[in-house]
Amino acid sequence: MPYKIHFISLGCAKNVVNCEQMMALCRDAGYTLAETPQGADVAVVNTCGFLSSANEEAIENILRMGVLKKDGQLRKIIVSGCMPQRYQKEVREELPEVDGVLGTGSYKDIVEAVEAVMQGEAFGSFDDIHAPVDEFDRVLTTPKHYAYLRIAEGCDNWCAFCIIPKLRGRYRSRPMAAVLAEAKELAAQGVRELIVVAQDITRYGTDWDGEHHLADLLEELCRLDFHWIRLHYLYPDQMDERLIDVIACEPKILKYLDIPLQHCNDEILRRMNRKGDKAYIEDLLDTLRRRIPGLVLRTSIITGLPGEGEEEFEELCQFLWDQRMPRAGVFPYSPEEGTPAAQMERVDAEEAERRAELVVDIQSRIMDEWNESLMGETLEVLCEGFDGQSMSYVGRSYAESPDIDGKIYFSSEREIEAGSFVPVRVTGAMDGELTGELVEEV
Repeated sequence: MPYKIHFISLGCAKNVVNCEQMMALCRDAGYTLAETPQGADVAVVNTCGFLSSANEEAIENILRMGVLKKDGQLRKIIVSGCMPQRYQKEVREELPEVDGVLGTGSYKDIVEAVEAVMQGEAFGSFDDIHAPVDEFDRVLTTPKHYAYLRIAEGCDNWCAFCIIPKLRGRYRSRPMAAVLAEAKELAAQGVRELIVVAQDITRYGTDWDGEHHLADLLEELCRLDFHWIRLHYLYPDQMDERLIDVIACEPKILKYLDIPLQHCNDEILRRMNRKGDKAYIEDLLDTLRRRIPGLVLRTSIITGLPGEGEEEFEELCQFLWDQRMPRAGVFPYSPEEGTPAAQMERVDAEEAERRAELVVDIQSRIMDEWNESLMGETLEVLCEGFDGQSMSYVGRSYAESPDIDGKIYFSSEREIEAGSFVPVRVTGAMDGELTGELVEEV
């Protein structure tokens, strides 16, 4: 029966890919993909479960769907992804509006789940999270000019603060032939910016033979018809000389690297099971900047980690000032149930939040300095359309990743199509985001 299915994707880019795969399975089963939950037969809420705040967001969305269901505007609710994987019993017992659940190893069962709940049956599937990565078609939900390419699943890093290995399983690289076949299809669909994602892309291929194969994959991707290739996320201890060479030499690979550091203090890094120490990190960042001119570094920082006193926090602040990384996500430490760090002594949540706000202030000033250094420069910008609120075009340069960093707002005397690459002269900044004007090519 051609049921109408509405999908809600929460969390990271990898979740987006999983949701797109489920959408393709539903499409191939003859279902209609509904743009809104009102009037749909089933709403699928694909959840994140990485942090308590992500679980809260998931619950809010489920309860919102529950209201529609109670009002007769929606018939059934299926919850998939990390939250039900983490809280299998709780989701079933405490969210009675949910009709079906799928764990992170069971996205392939979405059609079976829809058929079951529409027949009035409760449905639950939690298959092996360590199994090889399922290969499916996708329905792209990103703008047509960019798409995510997931190259691996799971994680073997086992950071003490992180629950992901328990939710997503051990690290499994997708076969290179499958990755390249999908990339070719994306290029054929007109994707101009390919965003390579995994929990840790630097480990790609190490589960095959112990060797790193990301550089091999990137060389093959650069032969395809993409204009930009962006990388998320590179772990500092896995970056070898050959990978750095490929990033530096391949013009399609954007000189924007997202390297999650989390902290710089040696003892905190050791307790959090992070590989390498502060001296190693500083040497790596120096090497990357020397080898890759114009490099923009992005990182993630956690304040209030176990072992962080005032001295360690001051060390972190000084490190950030010294390194001047223009892009950073800053998070107060959240003790996650089931992780080793949750059992360690730490500052309270309020103090962790206060420290996060101080780091955000530091990063805002660093970003302002970096923006100021760009005044008068001409950047290649990927236009994403016209923004009616600012009455200007909006886009991104190599230094802005979608849904993570800011935008560039620019004026133009002529119409510009979304997905076009255009030269923009930077003329100012607005709330931390750049403004500029189109440079008319002669």
